[in-house]
Amino acid sequence: MVNHTFGPATVAAAMANDTLHDRGLPPLPSYSLEPTGDVFGWISDFWLSLLLPVVVYWVMSLFFHAIDVLDLFPQYRLHTPQEILSRNHASRYEVARDVIVQQVIQVFTGAALAFSEPAEMRGKADYDVAVWATRLRLAQRVLPSLLGLLGLNATAISKSVSVSHPLLAGALAGGYYPFAAASGSSAPAFLPWELLAARVIYHLLVPALQFLVAIFILDTWQYFLHRLMHTNRWMYTTFHSRHHRLYVPYAYGALYNHPIEGFLLDTLGAGIAFKLTRMTVRQGTCFFAFSTVKTIDDHCGYSFPWDPLQLITSNNAAYHDVHHQTWGIKANFSQPFFTFWDTLLGTKYKGPRADRLADRKRREKAVDARAESRSKQTT
Repeated sequence: MVNHTFGPATVAAAMANDTLHDRGLPPLPSYSLEPTGDVFGWISDFWLSLLLPVVVYWVMSLFFHAIDVLDLFPQYRLHTPQEILSRNHASRYEVARDVIVQQVIQVFTGAALAFSEPAEMRGKADYDVAVWATRLRLAQRVLPSLLGLLGLNATAISKSVSVSHPLLAGALAGGYYPFAAASGSSAPAFLPWELLAARVIYHLLVPALQFLVAIFILDTWQYFLHRLMHTNRWMYTTFHSRHHRLYVPYAYGALYNHPIEGFLLDTLGAGIAFKLTRMTVRQGTCFFAFSTVKTIDDHCGYSFPWDPLQLITSNNAAYHDVHHQTWGIKANFSQPFFTFWDTLLGTKYKGPRADRLADRKRREKAVDARAESRSKQTT
């Protein structure tokens, strides 16, 4: 254990208050640091971060594969089983092989990324919560000035409600709470609502913001690189054309890419999002696993009305399926989460589409006719 009770923590707290030049602020607590433990006793967080996305990929892919093989929900298929056999230009073996190659690269890259991170420590949460509570207390200093702009006298209002509503009076006075003091000390203390709000910010809002920013970064990275691979003929022919051998996507074909494309588009993009948002290893593990789930769902070949991932965003299996068709290949570049870049830059597909069910039946009849013709020729 690394103990900072009388070292850097005390100095940091003093520096924070001295920097603010305000002895009226509650003091920041000291803290002791120790290495962060593992979530599970049978596997380290390091290995969990590397293996969970791989396990999630194959478990979810096999789930959709079972639905496909057992023909459980044919009414929600985007394409018929015959189309998978007749239109795709890559065998299932080739797809699985290339996915495994990409995942090996992904694991080694993730390991290098993890080794570049400093050892994670715990024990500083109360201090960080107190920092947010301090910011909330400082934000209250602005209230009198804001009310003054509206022609209101904050000081007079504060005095008038000081007896009936002391908390409101303190906020209107600019965060001045003379009745709040630390136990056994004359030093000011935070109010319960300030600490509660600070905990919500620290434990919920900040991680949620990190997650959303990471989604934005990954969506931005993948949109522009994906679009570049379609506009640059050499990049498309050399790298991206491999993914488009699957005209009829299916779940475990989600990461069927050229190894270099897979590294640049998926592995590197997610790694950049992780680093820039300064996520912890556990946050990164959740982000990588969720991104994997979303990518598989976008390639699953089914449009389920009750699939939550296909309801929360318009970037779903049906949307991405358009991009895999010859008539939509120059549109719908957004992946894997939202479609705002397609909307902003005018690359969302708006052309005509045949009725999926009718078109599916016509293709199925055509495939059956060709199969019957071939069988007659062989006999």
